[in-house]
Amino acid sequence: MTNEEKCSEFVEEIYINYRKPQGEHAVDVLHDMNKSHEKLATWATSHLQLDGNELILDIGCGGGANIKRFSSMTKNKVFGLDYSSKSVEESIKFNQESVDAGNVEVLEGSVSDIPFEDGVFDLVTAFETTYFWPDLENDLKEIHRVLKDDGQILIAVTDTADKEFGEKMLKAIDFLEMNLPTNDEMIKTLESAGFTKISLFIKDIDDYSCYIARK
Repeated sequence: MTNEEKCSEFVEEIYINYRKPQGEHAVDVLHDMNKSHEKLATWATSHLQLDGNELILDIGCGGGANIKRFSSMTKNKVFGLDYSSKSVEESIKFNQESVDAGNVEVLEGSVSDIPFEDGVFDLVTAFETTYFWPDLENDLKEIHRVLKDDGQILIAVTDTADKEFGEKMLKAIDFLEMNLPTNDEMIKTLESAGFTKISLFIKDIDDYSCYIARK
């Protein structure tokens, strides 16, 4: 194997962790997610109006930074869900004090089959994770199911099909099999999943998009 091939293989081993963290590079990628997603998450959550009593679920919780964020925003319990066992492990570690106090719980599971009964949550969030969902419309319907009446969903992303990508990023999108709808397509999919009162917030300078909708 040439040095170029070895380098390419190493990059792919790291990249695949952005889809599902696992293996020897998982922890480093999860720590990077906590840092690199911070600016987007701070901006997106600034558009929420919460009263501090919400029961919240963060889907695709990654390294657990947004669980910690919401723990400071609500007196109620915060749940995290991720289909990566390594993400669950690291999210628990990152929120260990709150987990031990019973204020945070992190579960392994899929957005396609959320392990909660109907009408449980006031808010469900997803940061930089919808790209990898198996079936966006049906997965949004599953979120709709676990939300209370008038509950909210928040989705925040940096990449949409409205954006122009360089060759390197296009290769990463193809390698990771990312689903990148346009902003209009995401809104239509939210409507098809049963959501109403859909708001779109865009921060052009950073290519951020945030969708907030209600059940």
